[in-house]
Amino acid sequence: MSQPTHSSPEEPAPSRNLQNYWKRNVRYLLILLCVWFIVSYGCGIIFAEQLNAIQIGGFKLGFWFAQQGSIYVFVILIFIYVWLMNRLDREFDVDEK
Repeated sequence: MSQPTHSSPEEPAPSRNLQNYWKRNVRYLLILLCVWFIVSYGCGIIFAEQLNAIQIGGFKLGFWFAQQGSIYVFVILIFIYVWLMNRLDREFDVDEK
């Protein structure tokens, strides 16, 4: 008995446009995650002693970044990412219409 051969057509390579779209998307993600890492790790841990010389609302700035600042920055970065992706979607004509 011969087994049926299922010859699947080769999937077309992604278009250059789609590759550029994803490259820009990943670049945005990496940049924004680096900013978040620098703010949360750098300001909250590495530079905490230097930032503690400054006080905001009675709290040392290093403590504030470790407890609240990195969360605020992360939320702001989410809004920036949404704005960037909406702009990118329109540029590559993949936005929701």
